[in-house]
Amino acid sequence: MLAAQGIRKHLLRWRRALHQCPETAFAERKTARFVLRELQRLAIPCEYGGVGGGIIARLRGSQSSTPAVALRAELDALPIAEQTGLAFASRHPGRMHACAHDGHMAMVLGAAMLLRQNPPAGDVVLIFQPAEEGGCGARVMIEAGALDGVAMIFGGHLTCHYATGQVMAACGPVCAQADGFHIRVSGRGGHGARPHEASDALVASAALVGGLQTLVSRETNPLDPSVVTVGTLHAGSAANAIAHDAQLSGTIRSTRPETRQRLIAGLERMCRAFGEAYQTQIELTFSPTYPPVVNTPRETVLARQAAMSVVGSACVLTQELPSMGAEDFSFYLERVPGCFVRFGGRGPNTPNLPLHNPQFDFDEEALVVGASYFDALARLALRETHV
Repeated sequence: MLAAQGIRKHLLRWRRALHQCPETAFAERKTARFVLRELQRLAIPCEYGGVGGGIIARLRGSQSSTPAVALRAELDALPIAEQTGLAFASRHPGRMHACAHDGHMAMVLGAAMLLRQNPPAGDVVLIFQPAEEGGCGARVMIEAGALDGVAMIFGGHLTCHYATGQVMAACGPVCAQADGFHIRVSGRGGHGARPHEASDALVASAALVGGLQTLVSRETNPLDPSVVTVGTLHAGSAANAIAHDAQLSGTIRSTRPETRQRLIAGLERMCRAFGEAYQTQIELTFSPTYPPVVNTPRETVLARQAAMSVVGSACVLTQELPSMGAEDFSFYLERVPGCFVRFGGRGPNTPNLPLHNPQFDFDEEALVVGASYFDALARLALRETHV
């Protein structure tokens, strides 16, 4: 990591500047401008799709040719009000880089600087995509040609579940499939003092939420990771009125196709049953899904080799169970092979707070690890593709 230590000041500057200007999905105007400016300073040719799009840069190798290797980072932040108290905290009220995308961008920019200083044998495509957080921004980049001529793609995510200096790289599923759902419960409103004249959409919704918990606890194999979460429930407008309708939304997470189908069928069945039981009409719709992230064998071997060269074999871990979080890196892996890793970001004085928490932060020494890893991996993978 000696080379990356030499660019540490740049890594910190990039991460802190990006942290201050968080922008949500498809509105990453300032963020994209910042990344473009830094790529131009590195004299790396790039294309920008405009607001709502992403950046595709191509770092030419000493023997420029296809196929290329791609590295991916995310531009977007979350609609969360920051509570870190950092000197470089968000300047955009209600928005925050609570998912470490500021760190990911700094890592890939750092790798670009190292690769630029000592060009590898082949080309490296740098992808800075919009809207990873629920917007399927990877699809935008694929449609823009980000994977044209790319043989392998690599990405990663910071997490305080692992200590700084640890890298988790595992073959097979590492992130779950995510299916969003929306439920509308239509009843018949009335006076709170005369419930027999109404059909209570709120009571039907409450019962449905409780019933849905049994889909995992009683209808799926306990050894098969799966989750059904109802995240929102909106109903009623007055304390003395029976709710006429209600709106619920949530997510299903699964790692096996048969489990996913079972959960979806169970959700549909329960909506029908609770609608009948509570004399309401219940409509269920599903939103676009994120496929599971499935790392491919050869690319995982390369990722582990690169990580070992940076942090040593003792710090390269294998995940025991897939994360139930979703990642649109999965869309890239449906087109080309690759590997998605986890970077430890828990330092000695870093609280172990989860991603998407308003107080989330990570140990900035992890930026040196990430930049070194991507630099080593790009060189290793290019040697593999040009054998």
